[in-house]
Amino acid sequence: MTIELQTLGWAIVLGLVHIGVAAAFATAQRGVRWNAGNRDGAAPPLTGAAIRTAAASRNFLETFPFFAAAVLALVVAGRSNAETAFAAQLYLWARVAYLPVYAIGIPYLRSVIWIVSLWGIVQLLVPLLRA
Repeated sequence: MTIELQTLGWAIVLGLVHIGVAAAFATAQRGVRWNAGNRDGAAPPLTGAAIRTAAASRNFLETFPFFAAAVLALVVAGRSNAETAFAAQLYLWARVAYLPVYAIGIPYLRSVIWIVSLWGIVQLLVPLLRA
C-alpha cells in the first residue's frame, strides 16, 4: 500500500475526530437532552470553542474530497512518488494542527495552517497534470 493511501486512511480517521469533537462541544453547550432529542425546534446558537470546532469540521469536509480524489487519482495513475507522499503527509499533519488551533481561537496561525494543507493538495495535483 502506498504512503498516500495510508495517509488517506488516517485523514478519514481525522475527519471522524473532527465530527466527534464538534459534537462534544455542541452537546456541552446545548445539553444531552437537546442532542438526544428530535431537534424539531431552533437550536440554541453555539459560542466560543463550540462554534469554532463546528467551523473547523465543516472546513475539513470542504477540503477532504479534493485530497481524497487527488490521492486516489495518483495511485490509479501510478504517479505516486516521494514528493506526493510528502504532500499527502503535509496535508494530514496540517489538518491535525488545524483543529486545536481553531478551537483555541488563534486566527492568523489558523490561516497559515490552512494554506499549508491546501499547498499539500496542490502538490498532489502536480504529477497528475503533467503531460
